[in-house]
Amino acid sequence: MGGPGSACALPVTFTLAERWKAVAVDTGRLTAEAGDDVDADVLDAVLRQGPVRAACEADAKPAGHIGFLRVWTGDGGGGDARTVLEAFVAAQEHTSGARYRSFTAGGLTGAEVAYRYGGGLPQGAKPERALAVVTPDGPVVLHLGGLDGAEFRAMTPAFELARDTLRAV
Repeated sequence: MGGPGSACALPVTFTLAERWKAVAVDTGRLTAEAGDDVDADVLDAVLRQGPVRAACEADAKPAGHIGFLRVWTGDGGGGDARTVLEAFVAAQEHTSGARYRSFTAGGLTGAEVAYRYGGGLPQGAKPERALAVVTPDGPVVLHLGGLDGAEFRAMTPAFELARDTLRAV
């Protein structure tokens, strides 16, 4: 995912788990569809989290799971992966227990976080994970969230596959 000819043009590539379906987030189409019915600031709030914007999502439903691996990208410039990731998590309200660590894959050094998201969910807080790398074209965040803890655990190998095969384009 992410390379030439893939569903999403990204500054990184990675292997997508079998049967997961990638789709680019077309912000122009979403803006046009929303028209005057949705305030531009509201749409931006949905498509932006901290320093990054939604670029692509891989749907786990074809693989039998309820959840997504979402890819967020930002503009080029300074900053390190941990700072980008901390801002990403801080922008997602109702989080707790964030645990950060560094990782290296495919010549990229990045930061990874495991945390819990509460957001008024009836089943209570659920686990989530994200990672960030900074490329010459800007930061990239991969975020895994599922319906609940069981779905999250079932989809974690897909997140780890993406992390372990991550490469700059």
